[in-house]
Amino acid sequence: MKSLRPCGPPFPRRPRTATPARASTLVLGFKRLLLTGLFTVTVVAFAQPDAAARRAALAKEILADQTLRDVHRMAQELLKSGLNAGSGYGEVWIRDLNTFIEVALEVNPPARFREALLTFFKFQGTNGDIVDGYIPMDQAKVKYAYRTSKLAPNLMAHKNTVETDQESSLVQAVRKYVSVTGDRSILTETIAGVTVRERLGRALNYVLTERFDPPHGLVWGATTADWGDVQPESPWGVEFDASSHRALDIYDNAMLLIALNDYLQLLGDNAPEAAHWREVRDNLKQNIRRHLWDTRRQKFIPHVYLAGSPFPKSFDENAIFYHGGTAVAIEAGLLNHDEIAVSLRWMTDDVRRAGAATIGLTMYPPYPPGFFKNPGMAQPYSYQNGGDWSWFGGRMIQQLVRNGFVEDAYRELKPMVARVRRVGDFHEWWSRANEPRGSAQFRGSAGVLGRAIEMLQAWAEQNSGNSGNKSSATRKNNAPTGKTAAQ
Repeated sequence: MKSLRPCGPPFPRRPRTATPARASTLVLGFKRLLLTGLFTVTVVAFAQPDAAARRAALAKEILADQTLRDVHRMAQELLKSGLNAGSGYGEVWIRDLNTFIEVALEVNPPARFREALLTFFKFQGTNGDIVDGYIPMDQAKVKYAYRTSKLAPNLMAHKNTVETDQESSLVQAVRKYVSVTGDRSILTETIAGVTVRERLGRALNYVLTERFDPPHGLVWGATTADWGDVQPESPWGVEFDASSHRALDIYDNAMLLIALNDYLQLLGDNAPEAAHWREVRDNLKQNIRRHLWDTRRQKFIPHVYLAGSPFPKSFDENAIFYHGGTAVAIEAGLLNHDEIAVSLRWMTDDVRRAGAATIGLTMYPPYPPGFFKNPGMAQPYSYQNGGDWSWFGGRMIQQLVRNGFVEDAYRELKPMVARVRRVGDFHEWWSRANEPRGSAQFRGSAGVLGRAIEMLQAWAEQNSGNSGNKSSATRKNNAPTGKTAAQ
């Protein structure tokens, strides 16, 4: 099949609007500031005399935005009501919980999340692996390969074996819990005689042994669509089997890189094992750049296959730009400022080409019809194959704010929050026509959008000249989000 993209980015490398490389803007330098203890953000110093006025005007607009306030309130209200992923899911999933735990802790007693995190360790395998999710035994109706635990007799758990993010998600979630609550005692809590601190190390070691490819120095999973959890070879698609094709991708490896940095933060610099984990982290980062970054195209390679691809040889998979994996890679500190600007231009160009609504678009172009046997993935722009997911688009917004692309972040967030307000709910994903699809009350979307709003409002308060008038979002959340894996 002929490539669906030109060889290089279909646009000049200069970012738009408030980005530092805009032709009308002379960048003088960057300053690292810690804003309200909430997050580290790159602030750009501009040469124009009206830069402060522009920032103040933008800050005023953000702080006056009623939609942001309404959607943040909606997120908090939803996150009060449960821990399951959404109305369409009975399970508590670790990959979802990891993305809404920070905002949820603003409106829930910490004990609720402490117990949820500890439950995942009760189902930890003898090899250190972590399950995807757990559910009350009487509700376990899906045909998963369930596992039980004497430590949680009323629950059943299961593990999707095509993905490689459960262990990383749990490490990240524990770090977020500790950062928000200050409760480090969870690390010395014992589950079957083993501390949580040690169990976190076992989880990471599982990935680094059972899912590690030594020649590349990277972790592998089955072939999926970007961050997805469905492989193309079978209609069910969530169990690694003889038909699966092992592959290296950016999402799994970036998630592990973040988790390694989070684990180091939990251990502390003086821990005896800290030097070992720093070396593991640094090697992983180097190998990601070496094997998964396409310098010529300025994008991540979708998959590096270890024993053949499930797709036709004529298919140019590297024509696809993965939005979600790129956002997580930015969170992991894998891209510099200019590369982030180029990635944003990829995304906004993709939205225009696809006729989609937001940069939550999972990828562009999507996989052609029939490439995935799962009915929900078989057609382009369906589910993880080109659906529009605020669950990942919101993460990109967060990273734009962190890296100084504030005007861009606000612009790209607006259509995400507008549709939430329009339909009155957070949905799993959205069609190209901007109609809700999948589960309603999707807590992952509520968590990432709520967090993005808080970050924008915190920036605005610092740049409005009226920092004493803080929004409720910032007043209720002064916890640090932690360093990126690059630091």
